[in-house]
Amino acid sequence: MVSNSLSLCLHHPHPYNDLSSEIFTKPKNLYYLRTSSIPTTLTTTSTKIIISTKNKVVHSLFHRRCNNTLSPMASSDDQSHFISQFDDFQPDPSLTNDDLKPTTTDQRNFSGWEMASLWIGLVVGVPSYYLAGSLVDLGMAWWQGIAIVVIANLITLVPLILIGQPGTKYGISFPILARSSFGIRGAHIPTLLRALVGCGWYGIETWIGGEAIFLLLPKVIKESSLSLPLSWLGTSPIEFTCFITFWIAQLAIVWKGMDGIRELEKYSAPILIALTSCLLIWSYVKAGGFGHMFNLSSRISSSQFWSLFFPSITANISFWATLALNIPDFTRYAKSQNDQIIGQIGLPIFMGLFTFVGLAVTSSTPVIFGHVISNPITLLGEIGGLLTIILAIIGISLATITTNIAANVVAPANALVNLSPSKFTFRRGALLTALLGIAFQPWRLLKSSESFVYTWLVGYSAILGPIMGILLADYYLIQGMNLRIKDLYTLSPSGAYYYKSGYNLVAMFALVIGILPVIPGFLQNVGILSSIPKPFTIIYNNAWFFSLFLAGGLYCILSFLKGKKKNQQHIDPLLTNGC
Repeated sequence: MVSNSLSLCLHHPHPYNDLSSEIFTKPKNLYYLRTSSIPTTLTTTSTKIIISTKNKVVHSLFHRRCNNTLSPMASSDDQSHFISQFDDFQPDPSLTNDDLKPTTTDQRNFSGWEMASLWIGLVVGVPSYYLAGSLVDLGMAWWQGIAIVVIANLITLVPLILIGQPGTKYGISFPILARSSFGIRGAHIPTLLRALVGCGWYGIETWIGGEAIFLLLPKVIKESSLSLPLSWLGTSPIEFTCFITFWIAQLAIVWKGMDGIRELEKYSAPILIALTSCLLIWSYVKAGGFGHMFNLSSRISSSQFWSLFFPSITANISFWATLALNIPDFTRYAKSQNDQIIGQIGLPIFMGLFTFVGLAVTSSTPVIFGHVISNPITLLGEIGGLLTIILAIIGISLATITTNIAANVVAPANALVNLSPSKFTFRRGALLTALLGIAFQPWRLLKSSESFVYTWLVGYSAILGPIMGILLADYYLIQGMNLRIKDLYTLSPSGAYYYKSGYNLVAMFALVIGILPVIPGFLQNVGILSSIPKPFTIIYNNAWFFSLFLAGGLYCILSFLKGKKKNQQHIDPLLTNGC
């Protein structure tokens, strides 16, 4: 028998809900059973406590012996203990599968270097190479183009680290994190919007990979009638065939899952650095230095520069705003918060260095070939030689695959798994992502610098900005960085994130309001509207900033007016190390 003064802390006694009359919650997922109200027989071991009362048995796992008072295991260094809490819990089968469960200790194998190598693989690619060059094409000086890229990525680094924190702390992916702010069912809206953008980028990167295959073809094929564009298709049959070939080839990597992606990024990073360095050294020697790049002065007035500055910042932020939103899909595998932060600091560094390479090489082409060649694939074809072509195919294919799979497959695939865990696996989601990438017709998006930067990049930032604002506002200001993991996997109306039938109407309203003011500017940019009031143009040029702060601020105000308080109760993180 035990003393009447003993208060015993039990983890969720599911499925023994008939003991609820003797149990009160404090906090929601932990229950305290006072023995003063019922006779209790207690048997203890070092790992298990069995309480028998009125022929009902409740089991609770502990990792230390009982003393006079047994308290929640909130400060244990044994990470497996927190994982066993989730394993003991029975989540709703419609809300989870193996791809959506919190990561286990064994799965957390991303070190700081592996997180950094992820960014190397992401950054080294044709779109990044072209990004600063597209700004110079619009009239900026070489240093202005690089400066805008670095500034934008320093800004992007802030939400990257902030959104990545709950991924590492709780081991959850972006779709699961979205449930906490948008609701269990409402999370489908932001995750599918993010997936849509990912599908578009998947198509763009695959088209670039197809161009690398086109480079391999004999000259007689490239100059045949098959290389002539078809008006209804928007490209030539042979280029479209190369696109589909590369589209099929990269699906083999996706089939290996996250472990395959991690290994690919890890071992590709040094190869990509070496090939990029070779290209830079070649251009330096052939052009006799970087003097020509340094002579690329601004061709626009001061007022014209500032009119381009803010939309250019927005476009460059949008370049990685996609991955900033779903970065928990990767940080959930980080060993600690330090590893995820150290790894992510590489983004502005690598982007600055690689865009410098892109500008330096592009600016050397007039000296070497007599005309500007901004496309690296075209440049490698001009260089010629069997060795060059082989290295070009390896380098461009590797750069494209490392970027495409990590940045543009993981988020859409996870979104589709979250939509229907019983029907979708990561592989099936990746396959549908690839199919939608074709529907985006990426060859049209890349037809000019203006359409790429100001229509595609700025346009989708209006969607991602408000989602980011709502997530950050909810997690840091409303939830106080405290999440109830088990409530993220239940459809119980009493769950913390069930809200109104599974939807947080406040988040939905804030999302719509955040997007609406940007629509007129987008419609004008795609040619649907001929003219709009100047305020809407300014809003569109700053779409990411405007929509993020508008939606985030509105969400905070409405949440507090609604009486939603910060969660001050005990949390159940699955890992405490480095959190």
